Amino acid sequence: MSGLLKKYWFLIGLLLVFIVTVADTSETVSSIGRWLKMHQGPDAVIVLIFFFSGLSLNARQIKSGLMDVKGIVAALIVIFLVSPVVGSLFAATSLDTGVLIGIFLVAVMPTTLSSGVVMTGAAGGNMAQALAITILANGLAVFTIPVVLSLLLNLVGGSTVVYIDKSAIMIKIGLYVLLPLCTGLTLKYFTKTFMDPFALKMQTLNQCLVLAIVWMAMSQAKNAIVDSGTSVGIVLFLVFSFHGILLAVAGFFARLLKLGKGRRESVIFMGGQKTLPLSIILQVSLFPEYGLALVVCVLHHMIHLLMDGYLVGRLKAS
Repeated sequence: MSGLLKKYWFLIGLLLVFIVTVADTSETVSSIGRWLKMHQGPDAVIVLIFFFSGLSLNARQIKSGLMDVKGIVAALIVIFLVSPVVGSLFAATSLDTGVLIGIFLVAVMPTTLSSGVVMTGAAGGNMAQALAITILANGLAVFTIPVVLSLLLNLVGGSTVVYIDKSAIMIKIGLYVLLPLCTGLTLKYFTKTFMDPFALKMQTLNQCLVLAIVWMAMSQAKNAIVDSGTSVGIVLFLVFSFHGILLAVAGFFARLLKLGKGRRESVIFMGGQKTLPLSIILQVSLFPEYGLALVVCVLHHMIHLLMDGYLVGRLKAS
C-alpha cells in the first residue's frame, strides 16, 4: 500500500484537491483558493516553479533539449495542427453551443506554463526541451489563436472577433518564466556542488506547487461546475476523449520518430497539455453567456493533469 502511495501520490493529490474543493459545503477551502487566485497566487507559484526548475537543470540537459529539433517540431505539430483538427470534429455532433465553444478554446490553447515541464522531468524526460516547447508554443499562440479560433467558431455560425494582447503575454512569459528560470540557473551555476543532491526534492516540490495551482483554479470554477449539473458527466467524457486522442497522436509521433526514453516525454506531455489561465480569460471576455465553456476548460485541465499524472509513473518505470 505504501508503495502505491509513493508511486501515485501526485495522482492521488489531484483527486483529493478536486473532491475536497468541490465537496466543501462550508466554502472555506474554495474561498481561500479564490482569494489567492485574485491576489496573484498562481503567478507567484509559477515563478517559484520555474525558479526551482532552474536550480534542478544542468547544462547537458539544456544543450540536448534545445538540439532535439525533431521532438520540438513534433510537439508543436500536435499543439497547433492536430489539436484544432480534433476540436473541429466535435462540431459535427449535436453538442450544446457552450460545450463546443469550450472545446474550441481548449483546442487552440498553447501548452501549459508549468505542469507539463514538471511532469516531463518527473517522468525522466528533458525539462529543458519541455521548456523550449513551452516558450515557443506560447509565443506562437499569440498569432495563431485569433486565426484558428475564428475558423473553428465559423463551424457553429459564430462571428466573434478574437483579440489577444500580444505584448501582455510576452511580458508574462518573460517575467514569470524566463526571469525566474535564469535566476535559478545562475544560482545553480555558482552552487552546483551544494544544489545537485537536492534536484529530486525540488522536482517533488514543483509537483506540490502544481497541486496548488489546480486548487486555486478549481476554487474559482467550483460554482460553474456545481451549477452545470448532469452536463458534467458529458463534459468529463468529452475532455477525456479529446486529451486521450492528443496523447495517442503524440505517442505515435514519438514512436515514428524513434524518440526513446528521455526524449519522448516532452512530446507527450507538452503536446497534449493546455494552459488554463488564457482559456479562462478568453471565455470570460468573449463568451460570458456560455458558462458551460468555462466548465469545459477547467475540467479538461483537471482531467489532463489526472491522466498525465498517471502517465508520469508509467513512463518513469518503463
